[in-house]
Amino acid sequence: MAPVIIVLIILVVLVFIALIKTIQVIPQASAAIVERFGRYTRTLNAGLNIVVPFIDTIRNRIDLREQVVPFPPQPVITQDNLVVNIDTVIYYQVTDARAATYEVASYIQAIEQLTVTTLRNIIGGMDLERTLTSREEINAALRGVLDEATGKWGIRVNRVELKAIEPPTSIQDSMEKQMRADRDKRAAILQAEGVRQSEILRAEGEKQAQILRAEGEAKAAALRAEGEAQAVRTVFEAIHAGDPDQKLLSYQYLQMLPKIAEGDANKLWIVPSEIGEALKGLSGAIGNFSARGGGAGDAGANTNTERREKPSID
Repeated sequence: MAPVIIVLIILVVLVFIALIKTIQVIPQASAAIVERFGRYTRTLNAGLNIVVPFIDTIRNRIDLREQVVPFPPQPVITQDNLVVNIDTVIYYQVTDARAATYEVASYIQAIEQLTVTTLRNIIGGMDLERTLTSREEINAALRGVLDEATGKWGIRVNRVELKAIEPPTSIQDSMEKQMRADRDKRAAILQAEGVRQSEILRAEGEKQAQILRAEGEAKAAALRAEGEAQAVRTVFEAIHAGDPDQKLLSYQYLQMLPKIAEGDANKLWIVPSEIGEALKGLSGAIGNFSARGGGAGDAGANTNTERREKPSID
């Protein structure tokens, strides 16, 4: 009985192993390469798959999702003979599991070497300044070359990114000094522009103030002249309404003479010819007044004093 039990146990184990090798479960977004006696037979897709145990073998399981592979910095020489270190990141996806298995031994290493050689060819035709400012152009050119070369490997390169471009230390110091000088220059220009704008605004303000001041003075002078004209007109109308005679005008004229002579600057002043007429009119007025007042004085002076004749003012 013991040998029979041992044989049964061995048969159960063999059946169990055969079932395990027969049923193959492939995860989603994955594929498996099946070989029969070392020759490619078929590709297993996601799900439950049946293979012939001990005859079919799984050669390779490949992830069909998009992969991200960073490559170490690579020294690249620019057109102006400067060495820069460039870090690259490749986004790729396996589209044909059979080609990725049999067309290239190691597609990761192949993509890396192809990236390095293509990057050197592209950067070799650019100077340092263009290299630092043309990342999009470099990414597009690198992606085009990689996508064309890796198509036969069953791989599609989706994106290529330059993670870092590091020029030499001396060049970095020179670039920092240049950037600092450019910033100082822009600051000086902005400051000068601000001062210029401030002066322009100040001049515009002064100009506007002078214009407003001149307009105000002109309006004030016009109003003042209009007021004086109105005053003269009122006085003139009042004089005409009062109908003054020559004697009153002569008296007023004589009253204005002291005001004409006022002031320390009036060293010389001219007496108009009309002063004679004014004096004659005033003389006649004073003579008439004396004649009227003198009759009453003679009546009272007969008893005490004799009559004195006052000279007439010619």
